[in-house]
Amino acid sequence: MAIRIQCACVDASDPIMLGRWWAEVLGWRITLERDDETVLEPPEGSPEDGVVPDLLFLKVPEGKTVKNRLHLDLRPTDQAAEVERLEAMGARRISVGQGDDVTWVGMADPEGNEFDVLRAFTAEELATLGG
Repeated sequence: MAIRIQCACVDASDPIMLGRWWAEVLGWRITLERDDETVLEPPEGSPEDGVVPDLLFLKVPEGKTVKNRLHLDLRPTDQAAEVERLEAMGARRISVGQGDDVTWVGMADPEGNEFDVLRAFTAEELATLGG
């Protein structure tokens, strides 16, 4: 079967604001922006372009009330610096019952959507990944 994931959709009260926020977080480009939807794609010509699914922010009438069933995991090169940058941009640390012994930081974007900031890969892990 020839099929692939085209995009991950995120419900939003304000898809323009949230799309712009995530574009800044990821360094991605906005390829469509309307009152009811915003589309983000990886930078043109990057290794992710055309491979990584787009992010589509869709306007919905209801606010977020429960934990997301799907979330993004971000892999920075410096976890502490990235968490600090995201907090300065309006993200906040959250607990979803993960405990204190995890290697990732749970966070929420300005509309409350959960995401995780993972630890950086070690040099050994990068070598096995070819990066």
